[in-house]
Order: sequence, then C-alpha cells, then structure tokens
Amino acid sequence: MEITKHFFLNLTILIILLFFCVIFFEKSKRTNISKPFIILFSIFVLWVFIQFSYHPVSYARYDLRIIPLVIGGLYVGIGPILVAATIILRIFYGINLGFYQTLLLYIPLSIVLWRIYPWFSRQVSARRILISVVMGIILGAFTVIGMEFENTHANLFDALFAYLVIPPLGIGIISYSIEFVRRNSEMRQQLIKAEKLKAVEQMGAAISHEIRNPLTAASGFVQLLQDDYLSRQKRKEYLSIVKEELISAERVIQDYLTFAKPSLETFEELNVKSELRQIINILQPLANQNSVEILTDFSVIGFIKGDQQKFRQCFVNVLKNGIEAMPNGGHLSITTEYTQSNVTIRVKDTGIGMTGEQLERLGEPFYSTKGKNGTGLGMMVVYSIVRAMDGNIWEESELGVGTTFHFEFPTISTLMKKE
Repeated sequence: MEITKHFFLNLTILIILLFFCVIFFEKSKRTNISKPFIILFSIFVLWVFIQFSYHPVSYARYDLRIIPLVIGGLYVGIGPILVAATIILRIFYGINLGFYQTLLLYIPLSIVLWRIYPWFSRQVSARRILISVVMGIILGAFTVIGMEFENTHANLFDALFAYLVIPPLGIGIISYSIEFVRRNSEMRQQLIKAEKLKAVEQMGAAISHEIRNPLTAASGFVQLLQDDYLSRQKRKEYLSIVKEELISAERVIQDYLTFAKPSLETFEELNVKSELRQIINILQPLANQNSVEILTDFSVIGFIKGDQQKFRQCFVNVLKNGIEAMPNGGHLSITTEYTQSNVTIRVKDTGIGMTGEQLERLGEPFYSTKGKNGTGLGMMVVYSIVRAMDGNIWEESELGVGTTFHFEFPTISTLMKKE
C-alpha cells in the first residue's frame, strides 16, 4: 500500500496548508481572493505534488495533481491554465511514457473543464460538490488504466484504492469547505444588509416622530392664527410658539445631518478652556433647575483645531446628558489636561450610571438610555464630531456611581498661549 500511504501524507499536508490560508485571510478580513493569487497557489501545489510524488520507476510519477486541477478548473475556471502548467512541469521530469500519458489525458481534460465551468457555476451547492467528486473518480479511473500500460508492477488494489478514494476524498473535503465558506460569506453579507436596513428604518421612524411632533403643534397654532377675531397679544404668543416648534424641528434635522456628514466645514483655533466655560454658562440654568453643581478644573493652556459650532454642540449634548442623569441633584465635574501632543477633557457625573451592555451600545443609531424620552441622536452626533476632529472618546460607568466620558484631541503644539 505504498501509493496509498504516500497519497494520505500529501493530502494531509495540503489540508493543513489550506487551513492556515483560511486563517490568514480570515485575520486579514479579506473576503475576496484575487484570481492571480489562486493561479500561482494552484501551480505551486501542482509542483509540490509532482516533486514529492511516488515514483517506483523513473518514467512513472503517482501524485495528487487531480485535486488542484479539478478544484481550480471547476470553481475558478482556470482548468486550461493549470493543465498547461502541469504539462510544462512534467517536462522537467523527463519526456517519457508518463509524459505522453499526461498529454493524452489532460489536453482533453482542459477542454472539458473550460466548457463545463459556466454550467458548473449555475448548479446548486450540493450538486457542485457531487460533480467535483465524480470528476475526481473518473480521472482517477483513467489514471489507473494508464498505469496498466506502464508495466510498473504496482499493486492493483493499492492503485485502485489510492486513486479512486483519496483524490475524490480530498476534492470532496475542499469542495465542501469552499461551499461552506461561500455560504457563510453570503449569510454575513445578508446580515449586514439586514442590519443596515433596520438602522435606516429606525432612523426614519425616529426622525419622523421627532419632526412630526413640533410640526403638528406648529400646524395647530397656524390654524388658530387664522381666526380673524384673535387678539394681538394672543397672535404674538402663538407666533412665538410656532417659531420655537420650527426651530425644534430644524434642530433634529441638523443633528441628523451632523451624524450623516460629520466632516467639518471650517477649522479654527479653539481655546478649550474658554469654549467649555461658554458651554457651562449656557447650561447653568438647566443645572440649577436639577440641583446639579458644576465643578471645573481646567489646565492653563490647551488649544485644538476644529469647528467652534460643532465643538460646542458636542459638549452641550454630553453635559446636558450628564445633568439629566442626576434627577435628584449631584456633581458634574469637568477637567482638562494638556500635553505636547493631546488635550484631554473629562466629564464626570454622579448620576445613575450605565450597565456594561448600555456602554457597548452607546452611540449606536437611535439607541438611548432615556427610553421613550430620547432618540439617541445626541450621542450619535457626539461620536461623529469627535471622529471628524481626529479625536478619541471612551467611557467608564458604574450603576449608582456615575459615568465618566474621556475625550482626547490633538493639540496645536506650536501654540503656547495663555488667557
């Protein structure tokens, strides 16, 4: 059983090699393998099989070249190329009876593989595997018939078992693996597509809901304004409400646009300390209303480059969330640190905190810890603005203790200005 043992060893090496290739491409996140790479890899496998073949006599070489020929020809459509490579490689091992048998068997095979490839690609997965295995058995049978003319005194049972079992087995394993990987890739793409559609649906529903509310209110007051007997004072009051509702709708649209297109239109030098103080002044009434004390500890210097409006929008959202996370009052601490490379901003509250699962989902499209009272647009905008300013953001939280947001922005190291 010398041929069988040799074939089993070669098949084992091939399976191990393919296993490591799959791991490599999985780690590199590559979903498509280029055709030139497959051709070169198949030719390399052919050379390995021929080089390390079992050859009891000088003019006969028994190997597993059937496997790359069938797999490459049926699944990739490179049968004629691999047949040409096989013939060229076989020349280097002598032009003898074995070489002429190779020509006699593989030249017609190249034509068959070339013609059958389009039809093979249209078949269902199970049928493709079956066709591959059957072709391996047929080629194995022709090879065994050719061996009878070589007079190598090889054991017939050994040759039959080696060629009718091992190559079809290898082809079946590889073919099944290809179909399995393809099926997983298709399922992954469908899942990604479904998640995108789900996000679009949630986005449309949330935006529709958030815009419909102020527009419905504005529409109602516009109808009231059509009353000819409405007093001047009431008319002025209603117009003010309509204006506020329209501004509210515009704010939702602006938040969405900021998330959808986070690139900054203008870049300017921002003094982090001054900007944060301005934001605190804006939110101080809300903090007082919620019995929240705002504590600050700013570094003397700290300049970054960014869009002032977007920067303020980002931290208004974060500080507002921190204040609202403390309905019974508490402390909101804002600190900054300056280094030659980065400006770090920390926003810490003593609110209700978040679970690990909530932290992981923070910033997802339309996910909010406020339940029905929030749409998640605010944190989506925060993450988008931070990314657009080449910054980083990460969070720490503990239920009942509070949440800390860490922001890190590249500093303008050449500027060493003081207020």
